[in-house]
Amino acid sequence: MNSVAKKLNQEFFAINVFFTDEVIGIVLSDGREVRVPLDFYPRLKNASSTQQNNFEIIGLGTCIHWPDIDEDLSVEGIILGLKQFNIVFLKNYQ
Repeated sequence: MNSVAKKLNQEFFAINVFFTDEVIGIVLSDGREVRVPLDFYPRLKNASSTQQNNFEIIGLGTCIHWPDIDEDLSVEGIILGLKQFNIVFLKNYQ
């Protein structure tokens, strides 16, 4: 993990998640809100409102898990704007 990513995780963590029709929003412990287009995360975009709102903040606020759709996202990845297909691509070619 590079030093920027380490620094990100040490300074804040997720305390809440919310959705609109177009975005997923993460409320951070330092008071900021990060909003990312749902287009970045097709599983979440295609999930029902009930499935989207059934999440667990895990890893001391560093990850978010949606058990109904078996989706896990890191707060760091959301903040850095990593799209779901980029994450899959990187895993396949490491």
